[in-house]
Amino acid sequence: MAGIWSGGLPVLFQKSEFGTAQGGAAPSLWLAGAIANPGRPIDTRDWRARLKDWAEDVELVPDLGQRVGSLTWFRGLATCTALCASAIALSPGFNPIPGTSEPVMDARQFDEVRSQMITPLALGADSGRHMGATDAVSSLKETPERPQVELTAQIGNGDSFARALSRAGVSSADAGRVIGLTGLDLRGDALKPGTRLDIVLGRRISRSVPRPLESLSFRARLDLAIDVTRVNGALQAKRIPIRVDDTPLRIQGTVGESLYRSARAAGAPPKAVQSFLRTLMQQISIGSIGANDRYDIIVAHRRAETGDVEVGDLLYAGLKRARGKDIDMLKWTTGGRTEWFEASGVGERRGVLAQPVSGRMTSGYGMRRHPILGFTRMHAGIDFAAAYGSPIYAATDGVVAFAGRHGGHGNYVKLSHGGGLATGYAHMSRIAAYPGQRVRRGQVIGYVGSSGLSTGPHLHYELYRNGQTVNPSSVSFTTTSQLAGRDLAAFRARLAALKSIRVGAAVQTAQIAGTAKGK
Repeated sequence: MAGIWSGGLPVLFQKSEFGTAQGGAAPSLWLAGAIANPGRPIDTRDWRARLKDWAEDVELVPDLGQRVGSLTWFRGLATCTALCASAIALSPGFNPIPGTSEPVMDARQFDEVRSQMITPLALGADSGRHMGATDAVSSLKETPERPQVELTAQIGNGDSFARALSRAGVSSADAGRVIGLTGLDLRGDALKPGTRLDIVLGRRISRSVPRPLESLSFRARLDLAIDVTRVNGALQAKRIPIRVDDTPLRIQGTVGESLYRSARAAGAPPKAVQSFLRTLMQQISIGSIGANDRYDIIVAHRRAETGDVEVGDLLYAGLKRARGKDIDMLKWTTGGRTEWFEASGVGERRGVLAQPVSGRMTSGYGMRRHPILGFTRMHAGIDFAAAYGSPIYAATDGVVAFAGRHGGHGNYVKLSHGGGLATGYAHMSRIAAYPGQRVRRGQVIGYVGSSGLSTGPHLHYELYRNGQTVNPSSVSFTTTSQLAGRDLAAFRARLAALKSIRVGAAVQTAQIAGTAKGK
């Protein structure tokens, strides 16, 4: 600690590890010197030096981690010991605080509390002990059977009605009687996967025979439920018809930013929206659909009085365009063939040769130098460069005449289109068709590869007329269906009936519609 004069008054400073700072202590040392020698003049510098020396020599609370064993260290240890002893002497102690204890429970109270304990049943329930056998306990020769067994089964994917009953414990004899009583063809996968079977099995004569079927309830169709019960030892079936409304489901809305999201938000099933988009692609490019265009979707829809619903295929696809020609397409069956027809009665164009793969043409039809054999010879087709594994599509409807390995063609598929016309697809990495298969235009028949005499992944595409190759770029043929007479009248009547379905009708008529903009 040090002091100086400032304005006639002493100012004291307190030493710290980081220098000196102005202290707040009273100037007791200066006053003590002045009182002891009142006649002696005060030397400021002398007191400053003395106070500084005193502050450096005296350390009441030294750092016990430094100068261990010195007098200063022992003085600090004594100070720390005195402080700890004072704290211990002044502490309140750790004696327990007296309080009132709970009275001891009697036997009745203990039993009541024990009954509420959570104790594993394996340890004897609430007793906490294993139950030991006594003379009063004897093992049973056989356990008694339940008089009835109630269970629920379901028809699985690829499952049959008879197999589902057999898994549930129904005998093959009872299953055969049920199938005969229903009057329905329940063989194979006649019932939809997920169909629920409510079964009740009765008491059996012995353990070596299956339980007899007491009752069975299931939904054979949306409009028919069947209850089978055993009366006087014989099974009897009761057919319960269910009223069904077949009014189609109509959904309209504005395309907005996404036709798919808008239709889904309006309540259209995903399968119906996908079919709707594929139908529109036959008429226009999907990219040309505007945000202000309005779609009109009608799908087959059946609603039972029990609340069950079945959604069928797309029946009508309409698009009212802000710019461009509106689209009205109706699915119609004529001549045993189901296809989409425009409102005028014009059907799909069949037989139009389409590009069989998404790629660019790299080599045309004619004479050329073979890149592998090294000599000039006839190139009997055109080549399309495409990425390895790209899908290859049938150029038009036809029947697979050949599918397999074919010399320099590698993996090769040949389609016959009738009238002496055929197409060939070579160098595939994988074939997705089989001989005799009937394919449609745009159906995947294989994937791009580099099998056979090939320098890289591409498709070699050939066109045959009466067995001879011709230039594929020079041939184009079209077959268009056109309704007329009674077929056209029936077609227009059906189209008018579907378009007359009122949007937003009551739920009782199963007409559910929504209008939503894409988000």
